[in-house]
Formats: sequence, C-alpha cells, structure tokens
Amino acid sequence: MQVQAASPATAASSPVAPSPPPPPRAALSPCPRRRELLLLSASLPLPLPLLAPAAASARGLFRMPPPRLANRYFLVRAGESVYEGQGVVRTNPVSKTSVDSGLSPAGLRQAARAALELQRLGACEDDCWIWPSITQRAYQAAEIIAAANEINRSHIVPEYSFLDARGLGAFEGKSLETLPEVTLGARLRIDAIGEILVANCHEGLKNLWLLIALLLVYASDSISPDIKPPPISDGTPNESVADVFVRVTQLMSILETQYSGDTVVIVSPDSDNLSILQAGLIGLDLRRHSSLFFQPGEVRPVDPASIPEYKQPASTVFKCTNPPSCK
Repeated sequence: MQVQAASPATAASSPVAPSPPPPPRAALSPCPRRRELLLLSASLPLPLPLLAPAAASARGLFRMPPPRLANRYFLVRAGESVYEGQGVVRTNPVSKTSVDSGLSPAGLRQAARAALELQRLGACEDDCWIWPSITQRAYQAAEIIAAANEINRSHIVPEYSFLDARGLGAFEGKSLETLPEVTLGARLRIDAIGEILVANCHEGLKNLWLLIALLLVYASDSISPDIKPPPISDGTPNESVADVFVRVTQLMSILETQYSGDTVVIVSPDSDNLSILQAGLIGLDLRRHSSLFFQPGEVRPVDPASIPEYKQPASTVFKCTNPPSCK
C-alpha cells in the first residue's frame, strides 16, 4: 500500500500544535548605576595614609631669593687671564675660548690657591660637581680644582652661556684715550665704589684702564640695575645687572632641578656673575652687587642665612621695596 504525500494545501490547512512556552527565567537584579557605585565607594572608610597624603616634593619655579636651597654651593672666580694681565677688557663671547682668554702665570697661582681653599673648606670631601664657564680661564681653573680635590673629570660640567663674562659693550678693548665722558653724578658714586675696588686691588686691577672701566660700569649699576654699558657694533653684548641676573637665575634653576643634596662649585670668569648671583641669593639690592666684589681666585661659600641688613642707597629717586628685584 502506497502512502501519498500530503499536498501543500493539505499541510497548510492542517493545524500545528503550539510549542510549549520557555521556562521562566530567574529575575535579574538591575545593574547598579555609576552614581550609586561612586556613592558606595565614597562611603567606604579609607586607610590613614590616603586620608593624609604626604606633601609633594616638587620644588616648582626657582625664585630669588630662594626660601631654601636643595644643594650646597661654592662660588669661585677664575684666576687672572692673559688679557686681564695686559690691561685689555675682553668680554666678547667670540674670544672666550682663545688662548689669551686662558690663565696668565699669576692666574695659575690664583687658581691653585682657590683649589687649596676649597680643599680646606671640605667642599668636595663627599664628592662634588664643578660647573665652569667654557671661557678658557674658567675651565682651566675647574681642571686645577678637580685635580687638587681628586674629583673625576666626568664631574666637570661645562656651562656654555649662562656663565659668560658680563658683556661690557663699548668698553671692549678700549684705551684710556677713548674714555667716555663721566657725569657729575657718576663721579660722586665712583668715590664710594672706588674704595671697594681699591681695597680689593690685585694685579689685574692695578691697570688704570680696567679700574676706570669697572668704576664707570659700577657707578651706573648703583643708579639702576637696568642701565647698560654703551653699545658697540662688533657683537660684544652690553649687559645690565638685570640681564646678568636673568642668566644666573636660569643657571640656579637648572642646578636646583638637576641635583639634590649635592655640592656644586660654580666657576665664573669674572666677578659680576658671582656678585649678582650672591646678591640675588641673599636678597640684597642688585644695585649694591659691587659691594660683593670677587677677586681673581676668590672662593666664597653660599650661606643663605647670612642676609645682610638692607640699606637704601643714596639715590633719592629709586627706592627698593622688594630686593633683589629693584625697578
């Protein structure tokens, strides 16, 4: 007996048994909202270290005078250069690596005395970093200091611009015959400043031209830190005290960021870098930086606690209420 397949019409008309419904699922709890999770985490008790976090150790922007210093510093002026021994003012950066910018025989002796003085002060007993200008006499002095104090040469870090000798503009290489006119006010200020320089007189300053050039520059400095030496067109910068102050502040910002708890010996080719830096560190009116004059080969430790009593300068026009920034 043959069974015939149902026709499509018959299959469509035949009733289909309904499928049983799926078993009921377990009721799912709604997901907690983000706000509820945040409220829950806020209500949990926190451990004590998280409730009272330690103060941040970042020192931030370096300002003068600094509230504290992270390192110990020694300021050293390099010995006399060949140019200085000849009575020639040479502050153009082009000549700073020339042979004649190196130490003279007297300058070599002064640098050796500086190295022994640092040894006596125990500056490099626990190692130190020496930061000289790349000016020839400053770097030579740094090498002498490193050798005398048994410091590895890898700890000599040359500074390429922030420690350049202060640019004296038109005083560059001039002679007494071309001395510019001096105003009466400047002459009066020269008397007081001259006493400082003569009292600190050394072989390099016995030359009349060098002495007069410094007297003229420092007389202007005592009026305002913004007064520049006369300009010149040979590329020699004519820097005011404020210009040098910016440079040495940038240098200190680098040193305070790069080192912590170290000893740093700063070697400058001239006095002004160091006297302006020291005035800034101790909060002294920048117009009085020449009272901190450095002799060639002089060593001076930085003592932030030794802030001298502030005295207004003789000027009745300019008053300083926020030393060392006096405008």
